[in-house]
Amino acid sequence: MSDSSPITPDNPISDATSIQDETNARVAGATGIISLGNIASRVLGLAREKTLAYFFGASPELNAFRAAVLVPQAFYDLLIGGHVNGAIVPVLTEIVTLEGRDELWKVVNILFTLLLMIVSAIVIILEVFAPQIVALTASGFDPELQALTVNLLRITSPALIFLALFALFSGTLYALKSFTYPAFAGVMFNAGIVVTIFILVPAQQNGLPQETVIAAATGWLFGSFLQMALQMPGLQLSKIRFSFNWRHPALRSVGLLYAPVMASLLMDTFVIRFFSYNLASQTDIEGSINYMIQPTTLIQFPQGLVATAISIAILPTLATQAASILDDGLTAFRDTLGLGLRLATTLIIPATVGLFVLATPIVRLLFEGGQFTPENTEIMVIALRLYLIGLPFAAIDLILVYALYARKDTLTPALIGLFSHVIYIIVVLLLFDRFGLFSLMIADSVKHVVHAVISAIWLGRQIKGFGQQNFMMTAVKASLASSLLAIIGWFTLTWLTDSLGTIGFINQVLLVLIPGMLAGSGFLVVAYLLDIGELRWLLKLVRQRLVG
Repeated sequence: MSDSSPITPDNPISDATSIQDETNARVAGATGIISLGNIASRVLGLAREKTLAYFFGASPELNAFRAAVLVPQAFYDLLIGGHVNGAIVPVLTEIVTLEGRDELWKVVNILFTLLLMIVSAIVIILEVFAPQIVALTASGFDPELQALTVNLLRITSPALIFLALFALFSGTLYALKSFTYPAFAGVMFNAGIVVTIFILVPAQQNGLPQETVIAAATGWLFGSFLQMALQMPGLQLSKIRFSFNWRHPALRSVGLLYAPVMASLLMDTFVIRFFSYNLASQTDIEGSINYMIQPTTLIQFPQGLVATAISIAILPTLATQAASILDDGLTAFRDTLGLGLRLATTLIIPATVGLFVLATPIVRLLFEGGQFTPENTEIMVIALRLYLIGLPFAAIDLILVYALYARKDTLTPALIGLFSHVIYIIVVLLLFDRFGLFSLMIADSVKHVVHAVISAIWLGRQIKGFGQQNFMMTAVKASLASSLLAIIGWFTLTWLTDSLGTIGFINQVLLVLIPGMLAGSGFLVVAYLLDIGELRWLLKLVRQRLVG
């Protein structure tokens, strides 16, 4: 086994290391682009949730919207969203590297044709059988609310076509190592929802909530179209056409890689998600489904900024390195993966701690007002903090899963996913009578811990260890620095709350901004004293880009 030292710009050890340094710099650049897009997307995502909370609070009508969106979103996740990049990107990356772009477009056209046919058929089914589908997914709703959900589902279902095409187009751009247009797709999606609501709701403000919530569903459809349309400038549209060459070998490769992913997504979509939503709808907490959705919007901010950005940025590089049968390829694979894991560890731990400490003022600032009451804030803070327990493990796990995908191994993550979903169900059933809605958040965190631990053990065996990457030391240093962050944030927040109170927008902003800035500064000072190399490296790259 060939061990490798952690690769940073301050640790040149050979020509191979210099090449790896250049690779790491390119990965960091791609991560920066994706992170910037994720920041903008998450900000608008918060604006979307704030808009929904303001107009609909935690009302039953918003529950109906959540349930209606669930169905096309579930099919999107099942068919081509999320982890399907693990099936498409490695194959397309290999094709464009070995056979060129002309062959790439042949494969993309085949996938485009097949996907459009399948998704269009599903949309027709959703439109026709909407009442039956809603009866299954929202059995806890009364008949009037179910009828509203049916109408909303028929509005949101066509969005599945745009979502699916977006995923294919963005996966193609990732394979071409073009990250800008996909990175900012979420901005267009969330902006479409917010703008549509503000355009349509005032015209209906004297109507019933059942009528006004239609604006949210219309916005969801419009936003899905916008994010697909944004990918067009990055593609060679003249090369996209219908193709029925079902015998192309790449189609078989994608199918073999995607089959395990689909099995896992089937479990998540049609068992776990519907199981969770049905249990939530049966609790005594009004608007319970919203408390499952809105906290994850906050969690997706650090998750998207750190784990998702790093995972997407390193996937094409890992896929290229994994294709090498030489020891150098395995060494480079370990070094690139090690960089991603250390960066994620350095960033996700303080982000988690900061969000945990400042949960109450953040939720109050972003959501409270209109129909969203202080009582809603208290419930949402509890749910958010329970979700946050699993966030660091979810971030590390996502990178490990993408590393397995890069090795064209989608079966292992699927099997681990099935096992962790079983653990999730068991934990929920054991805790539901005692903790009710919050048992779902506890079980979600347990699921991420289980998945991350098993993924790390399995991948480590497959690549003959991770080399001398010093993961534990990085985690310990980041945790120590984050401890000071928590102390400063907690005491500052307590003092400011007593001094300023919580009434008024300016005070609410200060309750987030001042503790956040002081705690973040404390983290940076301790991180500097502890010599966290990954943070130093990131700051050096930022300075170089600003100067350049």
